[in-house]
Amino acid sequence: MPLPKPSNPTLGPLPSVWGRVPSRNKNFTGRAAHLEQLNATLNSTVTAVLPHALHGYGGVGKTLIAVEYAHRYRGDYDVVWWIMADQPGLVRSSLAHLAPHLSLPGPNEVGIDEAAGSVLNALRRGEPYSRWLLVFDNADEPEDLKDIIPQGPGHVLITSRNHRWQGVAEAVSLEEFTPHESEEFLRRRIGRPITTAQAARLADALGHLPLALEQAGALQAETGMSVQEYLRLLKEQPTSLMGEGKPPEYPASMAAAWRLSVAKLEEDLPEAMDLLRCCAFFSPEPIPRDIFFPTDTGRIRPEMAELMADPIRLGRAIAQLGRYALIRLDANRTIQVHRLIQALVRDDIPADEHQTVRAEVWALMSAAEDEERYAELLPHLRSTGIAESTEPAARRFVVNVLRYLHGAGDLDSAQTLAAEFIARWTEVSGPHDPYTLQAQRTHANILRDLGQYPRVREMDRALLPRMREVLGPTHSDTLSLHMGIGADLRARGDFHEARATDEETLRLHEETLGPEAPNTLRAAHNLGISYMLTSDFAGARRLHERAYMMARRSPGGTPPATLLNYQSGMAQAVRLSGDYTEACDLGEDCLAFGQEKIQRDHPRTLSVQLTLAISRRMAGEIDEAFDLVQDVHSRYLNRYTLNHPETIAAAMCLANVLRMRGEPNEAMALAEDTYRRYEKVYGPQHPYNFGCSSNVALLHRILGNPARAREIDEAALAALDERLGRDHHYTLGVAINLASDLAALGETKNAVRLGRGNLRRTHALLGEEHPLSLTCAANLCLDLRAEESEEADELSSRILPAFSRVLGREHPLSQSALQGNRLVYDFDPPLL
Repeated sequence: MPLPKPSNPTLGPLPSVWGRVPSRNKNFTGRAAHLEQLNATLNSTVTAVLPHALHGYGGVGKTLIAVEYAHRYRGDYDVVWWIMADQPGLVRSSLAHLAPHLSLPGPNEVGIDEAAGSVLNALRRGEPYSRWLLVFDNADEPEDLKDIIPQGPGHVLITSRNHRWQGVAEAVSLEEFTPHESEEFLRRRIGRPITTAQAARLADALGHLPLALEQAGALQAETGMSVQEYLRLLKEQPTSLMGEGKPPEYPASMAAAWRLSVAKLEEDLPEAMDLLRCCAFFSPEPIPRDIFFPTDTGRIRPEMAELMADPIRLGRAIAQLGRYALIRLDANRTIQVHRLIQALVRDDIPADEHQTVRAEVWALMSAAEDEERYAELLPHLRSTGIAESTEPAARRFVVNVLRYLHGAGDLDSAQTLAAEFIARWTEVSGPHDPYTLQAQRTHANILRDLGQYPRVREMDRALLPRMREVLGPTHSDTLSLHMGIGADLRARGDFHEARATDEETLRLHEETLGPEAPNTLRAAHNLGISYMLTSDFAGARRLHERAYMMARRSPGGTPPATLLNYQSGMAQAVRLSGDYTEACDLGEDCLAFGQEKIQRDHPRTLSVQLTLAISRRMAGEIDEAFDLVQDVHSRYLNRYTLNHPETIAAAMCLANVLRMRGEPNEAMALAEDTYRRYEKVYGPQHPYNFGCSSNVALLHRILGNPARAREIDEAALAALDERLGRDHHYTLGVAINLASDLAALGETKNAVRLGRGNLRRTHALLGEEHPLSLTCAANLCLDLRAEESEEADELSSRILPAFSRVLGREHPLSQSALQGNRLVYDFDPPLL
């Protein structure tokens, strides 16, 4: 790859007065947006009266941009004068030497103060030149220059590390190079070809800081050192390395500038260095300011404990670190330290003290107790090395962060981190460490939500005896694992066994923790799911309502995602009970709550949207259902894989909606593909597979192949009879469809025989006016009429008014029944 050519914009003629401006850097790269922004604001009528300040980390390129600006736009000025402002006492002298160029008496004639005063007055008046630019380079405190900065027709540009200039000047915050700018700069500076990957690794290690990149490029250009060797030395000897390759455009190398700042800081406020040493062992990401609060762990160094106990001194220390640009302060009350500054600080601390400071960092992190703080500290989990800590508080903190990530729906990050910490803790403390066991239980829950059901089942089976032994049978985590085992049974399709397990789990929770404990409510909710999967919809509704109402009244508050789970359980139970209108109303409330309180793409919110789409479809609101399911299916595809359980559940719902929209071919293609995916996820004998196959059979019948439909439905019915028994709503639904297949094949006697049994069983299981019972009865009427049975009219006279009472006269099912059309059962797999 050819080396990039430096940008050489056309420069205007030198102004009448061009004083003390440094030469341009021939390797100047990028920063076009900053230069354009600076030029625009300097020439704005709104901001031109204010001085403009470039501020940022040392080495970020403030002076280089000021130099480039002076050269690039010199044609716009009659006077450009450069003033070194790092020593305030010499600023007036620099100004005084401008006097002769303005036809004023110089300092040798009238003295420095009078000459400087004359210069300021002339600049304010714009005489003899109104187009002037003063650059105050490397200024410190705004107060030092308050009386020296002229206000007039010209422009003032200041460079400073001190963020306090934001309050008195039009501030331009200068960030590090972008990755593209870093790569372009390194290619040009090193002077020999390097790969994109090498440039990226080098730039990342140097934090994209221009001075560091300049030094690295210069050293490699001069010595022929490889990128790999440079990175090794940077890790082992950062201070020595950062002292090499100082460019002439900078007053000092990174290491020298750093030592100068440290010396000033030690002199002005030594406790600020204690704070910086602590910050050096966090990651380069923002650190929440409020983490620096007294703790009673005993792991805090005395000097830091003393500093944190005094909020005023702590605030002063933070301000001083900001003044020297050793940290970046953010409006969100965070502190950020550049990775190179961190490396130099750590290199300055004796190696035998590193572990003491690390332990201090772990103690400060471990004091976090809320989800907001967990989110803020997440970027620091790996870089701080907290996995090495054996302190109970540190491990408890990590487990809480993993559970926070799980609850927040960040499943990929949660499972990756969980695997890393479990591996390290097992290596250090063995497989029976209590916190390792808790992390493993959390890991299993995460993997279950990722659809890795067989793996989770084996994990939970191995974990239960160890948790009983180490934590005890009534420990909250042991009890919670029982809930996980119930979920494993549901995922395997053993719904009745899951129900028995969940009933026992709820009993244990009530006896051990009490009926209103948060985990008891979770156990009740899980039992409600098992009730729905075993056709006890009324019992499920009672349990979900209990969990939701008690959680709402909980004195300690309940996380929004948990409340949403319970409320959504209510909506599903109501829908399965046959009240589709109420299910839609509840579902709308759930979706609005999830979108407002959690986030649009949170897994809980998406599952609520899918549930609402099913309710809308069952209520006959096909267009609304289509919009909802098409959107949620797309979101699932973006979030998960094609084979994730929730993605395929949305796909099957979409297939059902497509069929009801009159698009059977499209529905068939999607339903067949989804059915195959169900078998991959759940295994060949899961009840969901047979429910989905019945959807495919239904489409075969609609598309004119009732023989194939019969073949599929007979196989599904036999399998469901074996897995769930005939008195289950899945089994009866497939049996109802099979009766229709028989009728379509002209086997009306067999259809009537099967229909009579179906009707008797649906009445016993669900009641005479449940929509599934009415569907069965309406189809039986058609078959009885085909057999010329007088029983058809009597049955019809009873069910047609029931359709209107239960669903409303305008509901599509009611209308189909009135018109003598055959009704169908279709399957929407619940989310487990």
